[in-house]
Amino acid sequence: MQTREQRYATEVYQCVHVRTYDGNQEKKNKYGAIAHKLPILIRTAGLAQALAFAATRSDEQKDLYEDLQTVLLMTGWLAPDQELLERSRQVDISEYMLLTEQSLAALLWFKRYAQSILDVDNAEE
Repeated sequence: MQTREQRYATEVYQCVHVRTYDGNQEKKNKYGAIAHKLPILIRTAGLAQALAFAATRSDEQKDLYEDLQTVLLMTGWLAPDQELLERSRQVDISEYMLLTEQSLAALLWFKRYAQSILDVDNAEE
């Protein structure tokens, strides 16, 4: 049996390693920048607001939102027929807090892989 961190590491890797953007470093940087900023935005504005922001921005930001949704689906935090943004707006406070915690845990791996796989440095934001 895998730990939560191992599951996130595996699922996030599957999402990030396909985000080559045909070698376009600018697009990689945009994806990496939102991977670095989204956890901060979640902590300051809340999960629902941060997800709404990411889901309505540039293609790379939408890509990260969709990848996060995929990871939470694959790790069992979302049902197949649920959308992350919709769920974050509809759940009660205890489930909202748990969903926030799980999202932040997964986003830590997005940040790590953006640095290692996409070669995006936090200073490049």
